[in-house]
Amino acid sequence: MVVPVIAGLGTAQPPAARQDELWEGFFSRHFSGATRALAERIFANSGVDRRQAAVNPLLEDVSDWPTERRMRRYQVEALPLGKEAVGRALTAAGLDAGDVGLFVVCSCTGYATPGLDILLARDLGMAPGTQRMFVGHMGCYAALPGLGAAGDFVTARGRPALLLCTELTSLHIQPATARVDTQQIVSHALFSDAAVAAVLLPAPTGPAGPGWRIREVSSVTDTSTADHMTWDVTDTGFRMGLSPKVPQVLSAHVRALVDDLLARHGASVAEVDGWAVHPGGPRILNVVERELALPPAALAASRGVLAEHGNCSSPTVLLILDRLARAAVPPRRVVMLAFGPGLTLYAALLDRG
Repeated sequence: MVVPVIAGLGTAQPPAARQDELWEGFFSRHFSGATRALAERIFANSGVDRRQAAVNPLLEDVSDWPTERRMRRYQVEALPLGKEAVGRALTAAGLDAGDVGLFVVCSCTGYATPGLDILLARDLGMAPGTQRMFVGHMGCYAALPGLGAAGDFVTARGRPALLLCTELTSLHIQPATARVDTQQIVSHALFSDAAVAAVLLPAPTGPAGPGWRIREVSSVTDTSTADHMTWDVTDTGFRMGLSPKVPQVLSAHVRALVDDLLARHGASVAEVDGWAVHPGGPRILNVVERELALPPAALAASRGVLAEHGNCSSPTVLLILDRLARAAVPPRRVVMLAFGPGLTLYAALLDRG
């Protein structure tokens, strides 16, 4: 049976700004009154030291822009960022764009028709017969169903697939308000921009060597908590809704999801030496660490990505995987975890054969 292998990763990010610069230079004036004091504490405790922005609020305030203008800017900024990430991933895998059989694009921060999948396929020189899939509005966990779809294609067709996750959360800064809105403050303190691409090849024929094989992608959705995380299209961009109850929902489900996934492959949590856990924020990582009884070092890569890049939505878990891949001794068995609207928990098991 053909097994899909991640043969190349490529990342691309716009320029970075320090979290304290963003606070002092923009957000300290964006909030006022009691809201300002609360926001300052949330920014300071976010776990973020710096993050990237295609539209940096220190240089350009988009908070009052209508959604139409934000969507036009999305296309301008997302295309070169996605092209850079894809180019790096293809190079790492030793593949040409014309060899791609399926191109999967995940994004929830902007829309256009023709979409990024078509425009990038054109600009990169993909074959006319390349199949495409666009995954939208799955939010932070979209990379994992994207990997699952790409992996299924590789297994069924024996041809390469390419996944791209591109998010520009900086386009969705909301208008200033004196009203205490903790959900918006948390969103403004955490989110960032990035693009990450992954090339999947049928094992064992990949020219870049074995890489991580995708053994399984699984999920669980608690629809009774569907209102806990939302992403609403408004006249001034997309607005995040984020309940403080999200960590307790994850606490109720994450252990069983991981244990069941590993058990199907004859493994246990103790045998996992690599963890790529989406850092929705420090509390999310603390919950996963506690429920899986992980040592502090297990989530070092996730905390490092949160500190250096913030929460980039769908590309973030792939940024963590890239960080693990560049370690002096990359882990042999990796569990990826990501969470988003639904509430939905996604997990993927990777190993090196």
